[in-house]
Amino acid sequence: MDIWTAEKIILLGFLPLFLIFIIISKLFLTCLHCVVGVCCRDFSISLPQNIQALSGSCVIIKCRFEIEEKHDKNLVPESAATGLWLKDGYKMNDHLVFHSTDPKPNHFNGKITGNLREKNCTTVFYNVSSKHTGRYYFRIESGDLKYIYSVNTSTINKEVQDQEEVLEGSSVSLRCSAETLCSSPPPTLTWSSTPRIPLSESSRLEELISDLNFTATHRQHRVTFTFSFAISIFYFCFLDAPKNTSASVNTSSSVLEGSSVTLICRSDANPAVNYTWSRESEGQMEQLQTGDTLTFDRIDLKHRGWYHCTAQNQHGTQNSSVMLNIQYAPKNTSASVNTSSSVLEGSSVTLICSSDANPAVNYTWSRESEGQMEQLQTGDTLTFDRIDLKHRGWYHCAAQNQHGTQNSSVMLDIQYAPKISPSSSCTRTDVTVCFCEADGNPSPELEWHLSGRPVTNSSNTFISEERLSSTGLRSFITLHQSLTHTSTLQCASNNTHGTASQWFYVTPQVSGTFYRH
Repeated sequence: MDIWTAEKIILLGFLPLFLIFIIISKLFLTCLHCVVGVCCRDFSISLPQNIQALSGSCVIIKCRFEIEEKHDKNLVPESAATGLWLKDGYKMNDHLVFHSTDPKPNHFNGKITGNLREKNCTTVFYNVSSKHTGRYYFRIESGDLKYIYSVNTSTINKEVQDQEEVLEGSSVSLRCSAETLCSSPPPTLTWSSTPRIPLSESSRLEELISDLNFTATHRQHRVTFTFSFAISIFYFCFLDAPKNTSASVNTSSSVLEGSSVTLICRSDANPAVNYTWSRESEGQMEQLQTGDTLTFDRIDLKHRGWYHCTAQNQHGTQNSSVMLNIQYAPKNTSASVNTSSSVLEGSSVTLICSSDANPAVNYTWSRESEGQMEQLQTGDTLTFDRIDLKHRGWYHCAAQNQHGTQNSSVMLDIQYAPKISPSSSCTRTDVTVCFCEADGNPSPELEWHLSGRPVTNSSNTFISEERLSSTGLRSFITLHQSLTHTSTLQCASNNTHGTASQWFYVTPQVSGTFYRH
């Protein structure tokens, strides 16, 4: 079975008097492949071969498309069909310039005037400018139907130059015309010839025409008429306004913070243009200076951004912009834990490293272990699925690009419920002496209970405590009172995450060690 693919590409290009020509490769394709005498439809699209528009006006793209028969159910009246246009490629993330139902600030201003459910994708773009120059691809989306009509073809710009010999005294007629399409108000055409020559203007439904008729004299000797070919019309209009305006940076290498940088603006025009530099600042356009160059002796990060050059003479204005992209070593590097609450033993924890740098940095995590720096892994995060006490300590993040390195560290402080040491025990001579050690984070508290009742310092009881570390505590108790066979001694420890306890069984009048239970 042969499968035909529809092709639709639009090229917008500037020509004299800022006329923008949109060249659209057109291919009418019909699904004619049949199986057992039954013909089916395939994806195809119909577009005009070329469109021209005037700068500042709008452009209408007449468009109809066809889909495979099995997708007809997706174009029922209840469906929310969406039309999209992509420019200079058909990757959604990189080339989308128009979305009929979800327009973005950077999209072209326009609308689909056709009814997509009737397979009419006719579209109008407003305020046409040089940014519309390029090749266009149409995409239809409706329910399960998602298809882009994407076949590349070449496009052609045609320019024609000729030389005519005119005998003095003979009649000369020059014509300048432009399609108005949807312009409101319609455009005007201006000749650069002497105003003493009368002009004749006329208009049609979609075309504006200006005729210049005069008798050749020596005053027109060697006068050059420049024209371009488009839709079988020769334009003899003079080009005096700026064109090919270009703003650029004076270096082909990266612009490094602290270096000297010059921005340069160039334009073709006659007479010569005046240049003005400006920059957008807090939503306002700030004028900087005039001249074809803008120099920074020592570039700073506050200088990064878009700079705009305006080239102007009495015949018109043209703009160009350049991005001043400043590269610099890592700064403001910060390592942190992904939670503002405490890190509890057994939980999942992620360490995060961030840095401000251009170009972007590579991150490397390491940890000091037994006096040596142990490299762990690369990447801006370091994750522990189940945190353990062996993971506590300082972690170091290094952020590095080709301009430098900067480090930052974070303490992984793991909190946990109290744990009583197995070494806790009692001994008895003339008195009973016990000690109890507990470890926890936050540091725990220790209490003693004799036969179920809290014990405090008294004439028969002495209790003291000793801090072992930031998380460890040891408590001693000395009992001078007599004990019974049923006496029990309990060491109880607690912090915000839990409790732990240890029982000691003591027997009266027997010397030796009392074991915990």
